[in-house]
Amino acid sequence: MSGTTTPSGLVVVDKPSGWTSHDVVGRVRRLAGTRKVGHAGTLDPMATGVLVLGVNRATRLLGHLAGHDKDYEATIRLGESTTTDDAEGELLERTDASGVTLAQVQEAALALTGDIAQVPSSVSAIKVDGKRAYARVRAGEQVDLPARPVTVSRFTLDDLRPAADGAMDVEAVVTCSSGTYVRALARDLGAALGVGGHLTRLRRTRVGGVTLDDARTLEMLADDFVVLGLDQAARASFPGVDLDEERAGEVRFGRPLRDFTLGAEGPVAVFAPDGTFLALYEQREADARPVAVFVG
Repeated sequence: MSGTTTPSGLVVVDKPSGWTSHDVVGRVRRLAGTRKVGHAGTLDPMATGVLVLGVNRATRLLGHLAGHDKDYEATIRLGESTTTDDAEGELLERTDASGVTLAQVQEAALALTGDIAQVPSSVSAIKVDGKRAYARVRAGEQVDLPARPVTVSRFTLDDLRPAADGAMDVEAVVTCSSGTYVRALARDLGAALGVGGHLTRLRRTRVGGVTLDDARTLEMLADDFVVLGLDQAARASFPGVDLDEERAGEVRFGRPLRDFTLGAEGPVAVFAPDGTFLALYEQREADARPVAVFVG
């Protein structure tokens, strides 16, 4: 498949454990026959699940997709803290957590739900003076990241069960804003209970309107390289508005839509009468203004 014939659109991968997001991008570049592939939001190597990639012109959607909220399923181990807040790090401390109850765990989670200030993991991809935090940590530097506002709209916990050496495992379901670290939720939950905690499993099940139902493994893509075309991808990923031909003509020239209400916050996909995806627009007071125009 060559870059001239590969359609622009989204490729939704069910990322395997042990692969970096960059590894997946490299594999999809080879399958698509084009270098123009990027992803909308990194998944750690340990994590699995929804990784949204853009091919060719759809790479312009990725920055807007990365801001969508996300769903995760996770396993948190209470009683053990690690250097990375997940199972890939070195054990820092072990505490007997066998006396912790599910009711206590659920109560502690309440303080980590809603609009909170979260300190990211020191091995996150956040840049510190132009260098990734995880790279500084690996180089032996001490990294202290400031807390930043995030929204955790759901943090439900169930199935508390014993693990090895007095640790306890609990299953979590998380819905959160972009920029939230589930590893940090595991760390902070353990700290609130006084026993420490880290993440042992993470699976992303949704990014905005894209779910695991849309995802394919790399093996499946190697057999049948499925691209969600721009029109369908925009419908699945953003609120949408269908325009009449007069308004569609304005959009094709990248003009504001005067005295026009989109009816949703953030980027909204606007479509021609025939269903063609034209652009992303945002509400600015009484007018809708272009964010990115795809059809001219």
